Amino acid sequence: MDLLEQGILFIISLIANTFSSFSGGGAGLIQFPALIFLGLNFAVALATHKVASVALGLGAALRYLKTSRLERHFVLLILGLGVPGVILGSRVILFVPEKIAVVALGVLTGGLGIYSILKPALGQLYQPKQRHQFGYIVGGSVLFFLGFLNGSLTSGTGLFVTLWLVGWFGMDYQRAIAYTLILVGLFWNGAGAVTLGIFGNIRWDWLPALLLGSLLGGYLGTHLAIKHGNRWIKRAFEIVTLLISAKLLLG
Repeated sequence: MDLLEQGILFIISLIANTFSSFSGGGAGLIQFPALIFLGLNFAVALATHKVASVALGLGAALRYLKTSRLERHFVLLILGLGVPGVILGSRVILFVPEKIAVVALGVLTGGLGIYSILKPALGQLYQPKQRHQFGYIVGGSVLFFLGFLNGSLTSGTGLFVTLWLVGWFGMDYQRAIAYTLILVGLFWNGAGAVTLGIFGNIRWDWLPALLLGSLLGGYLGTHLAIKHGNRWIKRAFEIVTLLISAKLLLG
């Protein structure tokens, strides 16, 4: 790629990942379709996007680790059940037509935004719940399924994790996003990138601009989320989910 094309990729990545780290997911809304528009096929764009998304998690981690303390049992739950789901989803997507799954994901993502809009108090306060054996079993099972979606599709799966942590476990948005960006961004996307890299193809020459934009966007969006708090994060979450839903359903 020439310098101009690298510059375009950097700007796209910076914008996408800033919005994503502020709202709790959704970098694929802008970045992934842009890679296809610029000439990559679906599988190569997916693998390349996954690698770049790891830098989003790194950028967010650099900012969140200054202020957030992750609880070990949630870290183990999200990684222990989510990562196997990611690996399975990354293998399956290479052999499955995407149209039906994309439409279903669009409907579900739009439902997340509408649900959040209808629940004004959702995610505004930290109110722990479902901290018992059955709660962890159900919560972990859903996280495995969300990991599968994360490995097989790109737009909005981090948002599902954010809302699940808020709705099921009673986290506030800021706390849930810390888990999503650090664990999903770094480890889920890392597992997906490795799996797709082994069984698919990655455009390595496109990655420098994408990685830099993801790293800076992750840090910047996280800084804005910490600064503005749960109310603004909730609004951003609702806007991003509805935009992703429209994009997935309308193509």
